[in-house]
Formats: sequence, C-alpha cells, structure tokens
Amino acid sequence: MKLLGEVCASRAWIDTVAARRPYRDIDELFAASDLAMAGLTAADLDEAMAGHAVIGKPRAGDSTSEREQAGVRGAGDDLLTELADANREYFERFGHVFLICATGKGAAEMLAALRGRLGNDAATEREIAREELRKINRIRLEKLVLT
Repeated sequence: MKLLGEVCASRAWIDTVAARRPYRDIDELFAASDLAMAGLTAADLDEAMAGHAVIGKPRAGDSTSEREQAGVRGAGDDLLTELADANREYFERFGHVFLICATGKGAAEMLAALRGRLGNDAATEREIAREELRKINRIRLEKLVLT
C-alpha cells in the first residue's frame, strides 16, 4: 500500500488498485489503474491532485517530483518567473495545481500548455487533469514494477 501511495495520493485509487491484486502483467495493472482513476469522485480527484508539486517547484527531497520535472532544470530565470506567475493564475482560477505529465517536456512546452488550459471551464479542466494523472500514474507504476 505504501508503494501505491507513492504513485497516487488518492486513498480511493490506492484501495481500488490494491484490491484487484495480483496482476498477471503490467497491462493488467495499467487497466486497473485506469479504471480506478476513472472512478474517482471529485473529492478523490482533489486528494490525488494535492499530492503533486507545482510545475517548476519540485518538492525538496522528492526524487519522483524532481525526476518528472527534469525539463524545468536549466530554464532561465525569466521563464521560471513566467511559469510561477501562470501557476498562481491557474491555482486562483481552478483551485488546484496545474497537472501535466511532465516527463519529457521542457519548461517552455509546459508553460504553453498551462497558458492554453487557462481558457478552459472548470469541468473541462478537471477531466484534462484526470487524464494527466492517468498518464503520470502509468509512468510511476512502470518505474515501480520494472526497476
């Protein structure tokens, strides 16, 4: 259960994925993860999102967050300031951190996505965030199982 908590902060997601064990292969695990993510209530989704660091500010000592946000390292001060400002605007608009599957993306790409999503309505944005969480969970599960 502790390891699943490192993948996703939602208690409901953890319980659902744990209850379906054992898994024959990673595809079966991915399917259970996706199903659990699709079934999260609004409160469960809030809990899952609260477990994520702000893009551009990985949590100190959180190697997963630092690794996933590696594309921000080396970004110039101006770009980091723009990212911080856009993150604040996003949080004020939607009430949760901006979520994007950051693996393989640079700071400029994430900033462009963030700015583009500021125009969404709250319901659309929550579903996009759910999909980004689904992708993040798959990457984290794969690392957990295959390393």
